[in-house]
Amino acid sequence: MTVPKGKLISVGGSEDKGTGIDPHFAQKAHLNFFEFGILKRILSEMKGIDSTIEVITTASQIPEEVGDNYIQAFGKLGCKNVGILHIKKREDALNQEYLERIKKADGVMFTGGNQLRLSMIFGGTEFLKILIRRYMQEDFVIAGTSAGAMAMSNTMIYQGSSTGALLKGEVKITTGLALIKDVIIDTHFVTRGRFGRLTQAVAGNPGCIGIGLGEDTGVLITEGNVMEAIGSGLVLIFDGHDIRHSNIADIEEGQPLSIEHMVVHVMAKGNFYYLNERKFYNEMNIAVK
Repeated sequence: MTVPKGKLISVGGSEDKGTGIDPHFAQKAHLNFFEFGILKRILSEMKGIDSTIEVITTASQIPEEVGDNYIQAFGKLGCKNVGILHIKKREDALNQEYLERIKKADGVMFTGGNQLRLSMIFGGTEFLKILIRRYMQEDFVIAGTSAGAMAMSNTMIYQGSSTGALLKGEVKITTGLALIKDVIIDTHFVTRGRFGRLTQAVAGNPGCIGIGLGEDTGVLITEGNVMEAIGSGLVLIFDGHDIRHSNIADIEEGQPLSIEHMVVHVMAKGNFYYLNERKFYNEMNIAVK
Protein backbone atom coordinates (compact mmCIF):
# COMPACT_ATOMS: atom_id res chain seq x y z
CA MET A 1 0.00 0.00 0.00
CA THR A 2 1.35 3.43 -0.97
CA VAL A 3 1.96 5.70 2.02
CA PRO A 4 1.00 9.37 1.48
CA LYS A 5 3.82 11.87 1.94
CA GLY A 6 1.39 14.68 2.67
CA LYS A 7 -0.74 15.52 5.70
CA LEU A 8 -4.45 15.89 6.36
CA ILE A 9 -5.78 18.24 9.04
CA SER A 10 -9.47 17.79 9.86
CA VAL A 11 -11.07 20.34 12.19
CA GLY A 12 -14.43 20.10 13.95
CA GLY A 13 -15.41 23.73 13.39
CA SER A 14 -16.34 26.40 15.91
CA GLU A 15 -19.41 28.61 16.06
CA ASP A 16 -21.84 27.37 13.41
CA LYS A 17 -22.54 29.46 10.33
CA GLY A 18 -25.06 27.00 8.96
CA THR A 19 -24.39 23.77 7.09
CA GLY A 20 -27.85 23.14 5.72
CA ILE A 21 -27.65 19.61 7.11
CA ASP A 22 -29.26 19.57 10.55
CA PRO A 23 -32.61 21.41 10.75
CA HIS A 24 -32.23 21.85 14.51
CA PHE A 25 -29.37 24.30 13.98
CA ALA A 26 -30.34 27.39 12.01
CA GLN A 27 -27.86 29.41 10.00
CA LYS A 28 -26.33 32.33 11.87
CA ALA A 29 -24.88 35.50 10.46
CA HIS A 30 -21.46 35.15 12.07
CA LEU A 31 -18.67 33.08 10.60
CA ASN A 32 -17.49 29.62 11.48
CA PHE A 33 -13.97 30.02 12.79
CA PHE A 34 -11.74 28.34 15.30
CA GLU A 35 -8.95 29.38 17.61
CA PHE A 36 -5.66 30.61 16.25
CA GLY A 37 -3.90 27.65 17.88
CA ILE A 38 -5.13 25.33 15.15
CA LEU A 39 -4.37 27.85 12.41
CA LYS A 40 -0.83 28.13 13.77
CA ARG A 41 -0.51 24.34 13.64
CA ILE A 42 -1.71 24.32 10.02
CA LEU A 43 0.94 26.89 9.14
CA SER A 44 3.66 25.01 11.04
CA GLU A 45 2.91 21.83 9.06
CA MET A 46 3.56 23.83 5.87
CA LYS A 47 6.35 26.43 5.80
CA GLY A 48 5.27 28.64 8.68
CA ILE A 49 4.39 32.25 7.89
CA ASP A 50 6.04 31.92 4.49
CA SER A 51 3.47 29.34 3.40
CA THR A 52 1.35 29.84 0.30
CA ILE A 53 -2.20 28.73 1.11
CA GLU A 54 -5.24 28.50 -1.13
CA VAL A 55 -8.58 28.69 0.72
CA ILE A 56 -11.41 26.88 -1.07
CA THR A 57 -14.81 28.36 -0.18
CA THR A 58 -16.93 26.00 -2.29
CA ALA A 59 -18.95 24.57 0.62
CA SER A 60 -20.00 27.97 1.98
CA GLN A 61 -23.12 29.96 1.23
CA ILE A 62 -21.23 33.16 2.06
CA PRO A 63 -17.89 32.54 0.31
CA GLU A 64 -16.74 36.16 0.05
CA GLU A 65 -17.16 36.77 3.78
CA VAL A 66 -15.49 33.49 4.65
CA GLY A 67 -12.59 34.18 2.31
CA ASP A 68 -12.00 37.63 3.78
CA ASN A 69 -12.13 36.15 7.27
CA TYR A 70 -9.36 33.67 6.47
CA ILE A 71 -7.19 36.35 4.87
CA GLN A 72 -7.48 38.44 8.05
CA ALA A 73 -6.91 35.51 10.40
CA PHE A 74 -3.85 34.13 8.64
CA GLY A 75 -2.61 37.71 8.25
CA LYS A 76 -2.72 38.24 12.01
CA LEU A 77 -0.45 35.23 12.32
CA GLY A 78 2.00 36.79 9.87
CA CYS A 79 1.07 34.78 6.76
CA LYS A 80 0.28 37.04 3.81
CA ASN A 81 0.37 34.53 0.94
CA VAL A 82 -3.29 33.53 1.17
CA GLY A 83 -5.33 33.04 -1.99
CA ILE A 84 -9.08 32.51 -2.18
CA LEU A 85 -10.69 30.12 -4.68
CA HIS A 86 -14.41 30.83 -5.06
CA ILE A 87 -15.26 27.65 -6.95
CA LYS A 88 -19.05 27.68 -7.14
CA LYS A 89 -19.75 25.11 -9.88
CA ARG A 90 -17.98 22.23 -11.67
CA GLU A 91 -17.06 24.50 -14.56
CA ASP A 92 -15.01 26.64 -12.16
CA ALA A 93 -12.96 23.58 -11.17
CA LEU A 94 -11.68 23.43 -14.75
CA ASN A 95 -10.28 26.97 -14.58
CA GLN A 96 -6.64 26.71 -15.68
CA GLU A 97 -5.57 29.54 -13.38
CA TYR A 98 -6.96 27.67 -10.37
CA LEU A 99 -5.21 24.46 -11.41
CA GLU A 100 -1.89 26.29 -11.66
CA ARG A 101 -2.38 27.91 -8.26
CA ILE A 102 -2.94 24.62 -6.43
CA LYS A 103 0.10 23.18 -8.18
CA LYS A 104 2.22 25.92 -6.59
CA ALA A 105 0.63 26.15 -3.13
CA ASP A 106 2.08 24.60 0.03
CA GLY A 107 -1.40 23.56 1.09
CA VAL A 108 -5.13 24.17 0.77
CA MET A 109 -7.90 24.84 3.26
CA PHE A 110 -11.51 23.74 2.66
CA THR A 111 -13.98 25.92 4.57
CA GLY A 112 -17.20 24.82 6.23
CA GLY A 113 -20.66 24.81 4.73
CA ASN A 114 -22.32 21.92 2.89
CA GLN A 115 -20.09 18.89 2.27
CA LEU A 116 -22.36 17.58 -0.49
CA ARG A 117 -21.35 20.61 -2.57
CA LEU A 118 -17.71 19.55 -2.26
CA SER A 119 -18.29 15.99 -3.47
CA MET A 120 -20.67 17.15 -6.21
CA ILE A 121 -18.41 19.89 -7.59
CA PHE A 122 -14.97 18.26 -7.24
CA GLY A 123 -15.67 14.55 -7.72
CA GLY A 124 -13.82 13.22 -10.78
CA THR A 125 -12.26 16.58 -11.70
CA GLU A 126 -8.66 17.36 -12.63
CA PHE A 127 -8.64 19.75 -9.66
CA LEU A 128 -9.20 16.88 -7.22
CA LYS A 129 -6.73 14.64 -9.06
CA ILE A 130 -4.02 17.28 -8.62
CA LEU A 131 -4.77 17.58 -4.91
CA ILE A 132 -4.64 13.80 -4.44
CA ARG A 133 -1.45 13.48 -6.46
CA ARG A 134 0.30 16.20 -4.48
CA TYR A 135 -0.93 14.74 -1.19
CA MET A 136 0.37 11.30 -2.11
CA GLN A 137 3.71 12.37 -3.58
CA GLU A 138 4.74 15.59 -1.79
CA ASP A 139 4.88 17.24 1.64
CA PHE A 140 1.54 18.88 0.90
CA VAL A 141 -1.11 19.83 3.47
CA ILE A 142 -4.85 19.51 2.93
CA ALA A 143 -6.85 21.05 5.77
CA GLY A 144 -10.59 21.39 6.21
CA THR A 145 -13.03 22.54 8.84
CA SER A 146 -16.60 21.35 9.44
CA ALA A 147 -17.92 20.31 5.99
CA GLY A 148 -14.39 20.60 4.66
CA ALA A 149 -13.30 17.97 7.18
CA MET A 150 -16.27 15.64 6.64
CA ALA A 151 -15.69 15.52 2.88
CA MET A 152 -12.13 14.20 3.23
CA SER A 153 -13.13 10.56 3.65
CA ASN A 154 -14.42 8.13 1.04
CA THR A 155 -17.51 7.41 3.18
CA MET A 156 -19.22 10.72 3.99
CA ILE A 157 -22.24 11.64 6.10
CA TYR A 158 -24.29 14.24 4.26
CA GLN A 159 -27.51 14.27 6.27
CA GLY A 160 -28.85 13.16 9.63
CA SER A 161 -30.43 14.88 12.62
CA SER A 162 -29.02 14.38 16.09
CA THR A 163 -32.38 13.57 17.69
CA GLY A 164 -33.31 10.62 15.46
CA ALA A 165 -29.84 9.36 14.73
CA LEU A 166 -30.29 5.92 16.32
CA LEU A 167 -33.30 5.13 14.17
CA LYS A 168 -32.48 3.20 11.02
CA GLY A 169 -32.35 5.35 7.90
CA GLU A 170 -31.98 8.69 9.65
CA VAL A 171 -28.32 9.01 8.67
CA LYS A 172 -27.53 9.44 4.97
CA ILE A 173 -24.19 8.36 3.51
CA THR A 174 -22.53 9.07 0.17
CA THR A 175 -19.03 9.16 -1.34
CA GLY A 176 -16.72 11.99 -0.29
CA LEU A 177 -13.46 13.22 -1.81
CA ALA A 178 -11.68 9.98 -0.79
CA LEU A 179 -8.48 11.62 0.42
CA ILE A 180 -8.44 8.95 3.11
CA LYS A 181 -10.19 5.59 3.07
CA ASP A 182 -11.95 3.54 5.73
CA VAL A 183 -12.85 6.43 8.02
CA ILE A 184 -16.02 8.46 8.57
CA ILE A 185 -15.58 11.99 9.92
CA ASP A 186 -18.25 13.95 11.80
CA THR A 187 -17.88 17.50 13.13
CA HIS A 188 -19.40 19.87 15.72
CA PHE A 189 -19.56 16.57 17.54
CA VAL A 190 -20.03 17.40 21.20
CA THR A 191 -22.01 20.62 20.86
CA ARG A 192 -24.56 19.06 18.51
CA GLY A 193 -24.76 15.70 20.27
CA ARG A 194 -23.81 13.64 17.22
CA PHE A 195 -22.84 10.49 19.10
CA GLY A 196 -25.81 8.58 17.68
CA ARG A 197 -25.24 9.83 14.15
CA LEU A 198 -21.69 8.50 13.97
CA THR A 199 -22.71 5.31 15.76
CA GLN A 200 -25.23 4.50 13.02
CA ALA A 201 -22.77 5.43 10.27
CA VAL A 202 -20.13 3.06 11.67
CA ALA A 203 -22.65 0.30 12.42
CA GLY A 204 -23.61 0.34 8.74
CA ASN A 205 -19.96 0.52 7.66
CA PRO A 206 -18.06 -1.40 10.37
CA GLY A 207 -14.87 -1.55 8.31
CA CYS A 208 -14.54 2.22 8.86
CA ILE A 209 -13.20 4.05 11.89
CA GLY A 210 -15.53 6.85 13.01
CA ILE A 211 -13.87 10.14 13.97
CA GLY A 212 -16.02 12.62 15.92
CA LEU A 213 -14.40 16.05 16.12
CA GLY A 214 -15.34 18.56 18.78
CA GLU A 215 -15.28 22.27 18.08
CA ASP A 216 -11.90 24.06 18.19
CA THR A 217 -10.48 20.53 17.88
CA GLY A 218 -8.98 18.54 15.07
CA VAL A 219 -6.73 15.70 14.02
CA LEU A 220 -3.47 15.78 12.12
CA ILE A 221 -3.11 12.62 10.03
CA THR A 222 0.34 11.68 8.73
CA GLU A 223 1.27 8.71 6.54
CA GLY A 224 -2.47 8.12 6.11
CA ASN A 225 -2.36 6.37 9.48
CA VAL A 226 -0.95 8.26 12.48
CA MET A 227 -3.62 10.55 13.91
CA GLU A 228 -2.75 13.21 16.50
CA ALA A 229 -5.44 15.13 18.41
CA ILE A 230 -4.93 18.91 18.29
CA GLY A 231 -6.89 21.84 19.70
CA SER A 232 -8.72 22.42 22.97
CA GLY A 233 -11.57 19.88 22.87
CA LEU A 234 -12.21 16.18 22.40
CA VAL A 235 -11.94 13.66 19.58
CA LEU A 236 -14.06 10.52 19.82
CA ILE A 237 -13.06 7.35 17.97
CA PHE A 238 -15.68 4.72 17.06
CA ASP A 239 -14.35 1.26 16.16
CA GLY A 240 -16.95 -1.17 14.83
CA HIS A 241 -14.58 -3.93 13.71
CA ASP A 242 -15.47 -6.13 16.70
CA ILE A 243 -19.23 -5.51 16.80
CA ARG A 244 -20.80 -8.78 18.01
CA HIS A 245 -24.41 -7.99 17.26
CA SER A 246 -26.21 -5.40 15.15
CA ASN A 247 -29.79 -5.41 13.90
CA ILE A 248 -29.26 -2.67 11.31
CA ALA A 249 -29.63 -5.03 8.32
CA ASP A 250 -32.80 -6.70 9.60
CA ILE A 251 -35.07 -3.94 10.89
CA GLU A 252 -37.40 -1.61 9.00
CA GLU A 253 -36.68 2.07 8.33
CA GLY A 254 -37.40 4.16 11.42
CA GLN A 255 -36.87 1.32 13.91
CA PRO A 256 -34.33 1.70 16.76
CA LEU A 257 -30.86 0.21 16.42
CA SER A 258 -29.37 -2.50 18.62
CA ILE A 259 -25.57 -2.71 18.66
CA GLU A 260 -23.26 -4.73 20.89
CA HIS A 261 -19.57 -4.00 21.47
CA MET A 262 -18.97 -0.78 19.60
CA VAL A 263 -15.60 0.32 20.97
CA VAL A 264 -15.23 4.04 21.74
CA HIS A 265 -12.06 5.96 22.61
CA VAL A 266 -11.85 9.58 23.78
CA MET A 267 -8.78 11.58 22.73
CA ALA A 268 -7.52 14.93 24.00
CA LYS A 269 -4.71 17.14 22.75
CA GLY A 270 -1.47 15.17 22.40
CA ASN A 271 -3.08 11.72 22.21
CA PHE A 272 -2.45 9.56 19.14
CA TYR A 273 -4.42 6.87 17.34
CA TYR A 274 -3.03 4.55 14.67
CA LEU A 275 -5.82 3.90 12.19
CA ASN A 276 -4.41 0.79 10.54
CA GLU A 277 -3.54 -0.89 13.83
CA ARG A 278 -6.64 0.51 15.61
CA LYS A 279 -4.44 1.37 18.56
CA PHE A 280 -4.68 4.26 21.05
CA TYR A 281 -1.52 5.95 22.35
CA ASN A 282 -1.54 8.50 25.18
CA GLU A 283 1.51 10.07 23.53
CA MET A 284 3.67 9.16 20.55
CA ASN A 285 4.67 5.47 20.69
CA ILE A 286 3.41 4.91 24.25
CA ALA A 287 0.55 2.47 23.90
CA VAL A 288 -2.31 2.28 26.37
CA LYS A 289 -2.65 -1.31 27.56
